[in-house]
Amino acid sequence: MYELLIGLRYTRAKKRNGFISFISLVSIAGIGLGVAALIIVLSVMNGFQEEVRNRILGMTSHITVTSPDNALYDWQAAIDTSAKKPHVRGAAPYVMGQGLFTNGSQVKGVLVRGIDPALEPKVSELAEKMIDGQLGGLRAGEFSVILGWALAQELGVMTGDKVTLITPQGQVTPAGLIPRMRQFTIAGIFKADYFPYDANLALIHISDAQKLYRTGDAVTGVRLKIDDLFKAREVAREINRTLPDLMVADWSQENPTYFRAVEIEKRMMFIILTLIVAVAAFNLVSTLVMIVTDKQADIAILRTLGASPASIMKIFLVNGAISGFVGTATGVIGGLLVASNIGTIVPFIERIIGAQILSADVYLITELPSKIIPNDVISIGIISLLLSLLATLYPSWRASKVNPAEALRYE
Repeated sequence: MYELLIGLRYTRAKKRNGFISFISLVSIAGIGLGVAALIIVLSVMNGFQEEVRNRILGMTSHITVTSPDNALYDWQAAIDTSAKKPHVRGAAPYVMGQGLFTNGSQVKGVLVRGIDPALEPKVSELAEKMIDGQLGGLRAGEFSVILGWALAQELGVMTGDKVTLITPQGQVTPAGLIPRMRQFTIAGIFKADYFPYDANLALIHISDAQKLYRTGDAVTGVRLKIDDLFKAREVAREINRTLPDLMVADWSQENPTYFRAVEIEKRMMFIILTLIVAVAAFNLVSTLVMIVTDKQADIAILRTLGASPASIMKIFLVNGAISGFVGTATGVIGGLLVASNIGTIVPFIERIIGAQILSADVYLITELPSKIIPNDVISIGIISLLLSLLATLYPSWRASKVNPAEALRYE
């Protein structure tokens, strides 16, 4: 195919038209930077989404079974029924409430979760998140508590210290309604690496929580863990058919706003960054128009030698396609290299600028994660190549319409 050979030759500009070569290199670099940026941003967003999801589910559960009034009395039957379903690997009851922890002048509102230390490892990774003390330190009747590290730091306490918990359920006295207060001993500290939990969650024994919140033998609900979190909705529906009087929710329903926001943000970033690639790709239009203008005499000679308009068009399509391919390949390679080493690059930048890029209380995590999804990379590469080919159509068509007599009039 002589069209391919000539198209390849035209990609190597001579000294007299070095400016065209420079413009071509700028276009290729623009495509490469756009593709690399798209791969890096999507990889970081994928990693962020997976990391936060895993940290959320590491301390909560895949599926939650509750009653409409948040008082589940026959919870053991709910556990037995749910445990028989496929994919269910663990179940544990819990009691959820709110309260205020005080230590001297320090006051902090928290979520209090009553758990069974023997069953908790079946549904969460709490035992692995302990940085001081042990999960077994929660014993019935001793009113001990495990705090997140940020919460303990804010209250100024450590393992072995005592804090006072004030609950909304008050006691009626002649003087009026007085909040209930109970002193707790700190049995341990955990670090979930998810700031909302580290700063706002306190764990106590489930029997102590039942006494504190006056639930009697009832619990707030049952938490379930399955072997594949992406089958949670299917398993939840199956459990709901067996327990129609109870409310069954999977992890995506318990955090719908957050996960929907992340997904929408990812799609919007893909569209916005694709437009950047499109702008860079359409720079090829100006480059090829300049090449066509510069090569009019060559085009005319080829036409007089018998080349058809279709062949002329193929020559410049090859020229533009090569530029698009080189830019896309460079961007894919650069994007993969940066995305796969983002955990090293970001700390290096933080040391140079002397500031932290990710604040835990804003971004929920302290390290920038990255997850490269092959389908994303393939889609980006295909879109970039298609945009590059689209950008070459007009200049190539214009080249095929060059009139040999007009082009050679002043040669």
